[in-house]
Amino acid sequence: MYILYFLLWVIFNGQFTAEIAIFGVFIAAALFVFTCKFMDYSIKKELSFYKNIFKEISYGILLVKEVVKANLFVAKLILTQETEPEPMLVTFKSSLKTETARAFLANAITLTPGTITVNLDEDEFTVHCLDRDLAEGIDELEFQSRLSEFEKGGKGK
Repeated sequence: MYILYFLLWVIFNGQFTAEIAIFGVFIAAALFVFTCKFMDYSIKKELSFYKNIFKEISYGILLVKEVVKANLFVAKLILTQETEPEPMLVTFKSSLKTETARAFLANAITLTPGTITVNLDEDEFTVHCLDRDLAEGIDELEFQSRLSEFEKGGKGK
C-alpha cells in the first residue's frame, strides 16, 4: 500500500524530481500510518493479499465467466419469448463463516444478471431470480467453495 501511495503521489504531480520524491516518501508514509491506524489495515493483511493473489484472480475469472453465462441466458429468455419467465424468491443457508465472505457471495449473486440478493440475515440468503432455471442450484454455487477456501486461508473478518 505504501508503494501505491508513493506512485500515486508521483503520478498526480506529473513529473519526477528529487524534491517530489522526498515529499512523496513522507506523504506516503503518513497516509500509510493513517490507513493502518484508522482503517483497520495492516502489513499482515497486505501479505495475505499477495499470498492469495492467484486464488483471487481465479475468483475474478469465475465471476466474469458466470456473469457472461447468465447474460446469455437472460438474453435468450428475453429475445426468444418461447416461455414466460417464472420469477421466484429462493431462500438458502450458506456455510460461510465470515461476514466478508457472505458479503462477497451476496455481491457475486447480485452482479450475475437475472439474480438479486434481496436479504442477507446472518447465514441466510434471500435471492430473487428472474426465472426458475436461474434458481436451480443457487445454494450450491461454486462461489461458496472458492470463498470457503479464502476463509480457511485466513481471509475475511
